[in-house]
Amino acid sequence: MIHSQNNLLLTERAAAAYLGLTNHNTLAVWRATKRYDLAYIKVGRLVRYRKEDLDAFIEQRKVCLPNMKVAAKRS
Repeated sequence: MIHSQNNLLLTERAAAAYLGLTNHNTLAVWRATKRYDLAYIKVGRLVRYRKEDLDAFIEQRKVCLPNMKVAAKRS
């Protein structure tokens, strides 16, 4: 991991672990296929991820379910 003043840059392996992925190569596949719009940083041949970008990626995928109490009242 590389520390900067306001950002934390994670290695591919650390980013995968942060996202709960069991295989860090999944991130390489996502980059190659452009499956997800997950920002990354290239430093030469190295790939790094900012923690705040990972947090935004997680937040974008949050699924909000309807309130169960409201649904129960309609029945």
